[in-house]
Amino acid sequence: QVQLVESGGGLVQAGGSLRLSCAAARMITSVFWQYDMAWYRQAPERQRELVATIRSDRSTDYSDSVKGRFTISKDNSRKTVYLQMNNLKPEDSAVYYCSFYTSSSGPYWGRGTQVTVSS
Repeated sequence: QVQLVESGGGLVQAGGSLRLSCAAARMITSVFWQYDMAWYRQAPERQRELVATIRSDRSTDYSDSVKGRFTISKDNSRKTVYLQMNNLKPEDSAVYYCSFYTSSSGPYWGRGTQVTVSS
């Protein structure tokens, strides 16, 4: 069973930066690149929101709310996907989750990492 482990969350002031990481355990390195990967977030009493996606071909998409501030990337050799978050705003505060999937496998979810942005 694939296991995803997020890290890098924390408390930061508005305008600051954080980099989230999501490492895939129990996944063969040679198949990691085949997965599409995404970051979601969920704030209290709100629905889970898709933030950014990176596909197997490295093409990316972002929600309008983070476009120009967040960057998703991946390192196939480390089996890790990243979310660089700059110019953070209080409304970015949420639990951030990573997800890996293909057309025939997953989605697999991490347990989440808390991001809190103070004003």
